[in-house]
Amino acid sequence: MHESVTSILGDASALRAEVAASDELARLSDPTVDILRASGGMRLLQAKDLGGFEAHPNDFLDWVMAVGREHPSAGWVAGVVGVHPWEISIMDPLVQEEIYGADADTWTASPYAPFGRAVPVDDGYLFSGRWPYSTGTDHADWVILGGMVANEDGAPVAPPDIRHVVLPRADYRIVPDSWDVMGLRGTGSKDVVVENAFVPAHRVADSALMYDGSYARERRPDSPLFAMMFGLMFPAAIAAGTFGVARAAVRSFAEAMESRVSVVGAVARTSPVQLELLAAAESDVEASINHVRSVIAELHDHVEGGGEISVHQRLQFRRDQVRATSRCITAVDQLFRSAGSGSMVRGHPVERVWRDLHVAGTHVCNTTELTYGAWGAGRFGGEIPRGATY
Repeated sequence: MHESVTSILGDASALRAEVAASDELARLSDPTVDILRASGGMRLLQAKDLGGFEAHPNDFLDWVMAVGREHPSAGWVAGVVGVHPWEISIMDPLVQEEIYGADADTWTASPYAPFGRAVPVDDGYLFSGRWPYSTGTDHADWVILGGMVANEDGAPVAPPDIRHVVLPRADYRIVPDSWDVMGLRGTGSKDVVVENAFVPAHRVADSALMYDGSYARERRPDSPLFAMMFGLMFPAAIAAGTFGVARAAVRSFAEAMESRVSVVGAVARTSPVQLELLAAAESDVEASINHVRSVIAELHDHVEGGGEISVHQRLQFRRDQVRATSRCITAVDQLFRSAGSGSMVRGHPVERVWRDLHVAGTHVCNTTELTYGAWGAGRFGGEIPRGATY
C-alpha cells in the first residue's frame, strides 16, 4: 500500500467529517484540502524529476478510492485534479518549470472541452472562452483548457485543430455561484472564463499529439507510466472517483442497516432480503474495481516490457471501464430502492451518496453508448468515431 493511501486511511474520520461542510460551500472545505495535500496523493502520477512519485497507476486509483469512500466530492477532485500532473509531465519543460518550479504540490484544474478559441499571434495565441465543470478550481493555481485554433474572426479553422491550453490563475476568472447541482456539490466544479488572454506557444499543446502518445515517447521515452496513454489515464481517474462514491454508498447503506427496523418490526441487519441486497451490491462493486485494476496492471506490464498500447487495447479498456462503473451504479440503485423512507430525507448519508453517484455517472467517461459503439466499430472493422478512446 502506497504511503499516500496510508495517510488517507489515518485521516479517514476527519475527512468524512467535512462532507457536509464541503457540500454547503459548493467547494472542498479548507480542512479537506489540507488532508489531501498532506497525503501527497496529487503527486502520485507526477514525474520524479518534477517532485512526484511516478507511481504505478493502481496506486493512484487506490488513493482516489480511499479518499472517495470517506468524502465522495473529495475523491472526485482527487481523480480529476490528480491526473493532471501526468499530462503536465509530458508537456513542454518550460510549462513544467512554471507550474512546479516553486512548489511540486501545485494544483491544476481543467476542463478539456474545446470551447475556447485560440487566435495565432506572434510567439503564441490570444485565447478566449467559457467552460463549465472546472472541478476543484477554487484550490488550483493553474488550469488546462480545451480550445480550437481560430482565424482572426474567431471562427475555428478546418479541419478542427484542438489544443490544450495552460493558463495561470491571473489569466482566468472563476464564475461565482455557477455550481448548483444535485450531487458532488463539494467538488466546486464552477465555470471559468478567459477573455483575450495571451498564451505563449510553449503553454499550448496539440491534443492529437497528446492522445496518440507522441509527447510521451518524445519526452518520457523510458517511463512505463507515461506510456499508458492519455485516453486511458483520464477515464481511469474518472472511474476511480466513481468507485470511491460507490464504496461510500455501500458503507452508508450498511451503517443504516445497523439500526433500521421496519414498520412491521423486521430488523434490517438480520433480514435475509436486506443482507442479500447488501452482499450482492458489495460484491458487484468490488468485482468492478478489481476488473479495472487488473486491466490497468496488464497494460502497465505490457508497456513496461516494451510494448505500445494499441487502439484495440484502448477500446477494450474503455469498454470494461464503462461497464464496471455502470455495474456499480446499478448495484447501488438496488440498495437505494430498499433503503426505506427514512433514507430519503435530505442530508441522510444514503440519500446524499446516491445523488453523488448519479452525478458521477453522467460524466462523458462513464457513458456507455459511444464507448460500446466505438468498441464494436473497432472489432468489426467500422469507422471509430473521433475522440472515442477518450
